[in-house]
Amino acid sequence: MIGTESTVIVAIISFAGTLIGTAGGIIASGKLTEYRLSQLEKKVDSQNAAASRIPVLEEKINNINRRVGKIEKEQIASCGYFEGCQ
Repeated sequence: MIGTESTVIVAIISFAGTLIGTAGGIIASGKLTEYRLSQLEKKVDSQNAAASRIPVLEEKINNINRRVGKIEKEQIASCGYFEGCQ
């Protein structure tokens, strides 16, 4: 009986070790996944912030292009296209 009891005790200890190791692995994996998701969310937020500024930049570029076009027309009208102003 002593041999059987020790085998059962070793089996129980092995099972407990396996259970604890598996639970630890699952917890560590969950924490890593949570960390990586939070990092991805930060990147997405920064991309969204940049994307929200694009229409503002496009409008500013359009305004600059209109102003440059107006200045070029005034320059051509006052000096001629090929002569240039002295």
